[in-house]
Amino acid sequence: MSWDLPGNGQPGRRGLEAAFELSLRRTSSFMQLMSQAAADRIGINATDLNCLNILSLGGTLTAGHLAQATGLTTASITGVVDRLVEAGYVRRERDANDRRRVVIHLIMEPVLRDVVAVFEPMLAAWKQVADGYTDAELELILGFQAQSERVLRDNLVRLRQPDDTTPGSTPGSG
Repeated sequence: MSWDLPGNGQPGRRGLEAAFELSLRRTSSFMQLMSQAAADRIGINATDLNCLNILSLGGTLTAGHLAQATGLTTASITGVVDRLVEAGYVRRERDANDRRRVVIHLIMEPVLRDVVAVFEPMLAAWKQVADGYTDAELELILGFQAQSERVLRDNLVRLRQPDDTTPGSTPGSG
């Protein structure tokens, strides 16, 4: 099956909806492949890169909030943070108000040098794409992106909930 079959040969609205779904699936696959390739180039794993991205979006986060944002266990986050500290991308700090909490801070210089540099060509290409749209069109695209993020967030929550229909589970065992 070709990745370039718009609408899977279906007519009208059905074809547009099929092309829309196919486009989202392609984009999702390419985003995952891009993330893995970027992580390989940087010299970290894709999970660690995703955690760096989440940290960059949210500023500083506690280890618990990073675990919650990623769906990883706190033990897994400890491993992620250990690796990122060793790589020089983050530092741990005890929360001044609650010494039991650990706050994770990005160290911007190495992140800019090693991580942002890998993404700069893609960001420049996206800016060129955006330059081809009017403000109204960009607002429409941003609205779609916001709805897409909501759908993804909602489904992340759904998938993280215990479910008797999870492959490998026994019905009624939850």
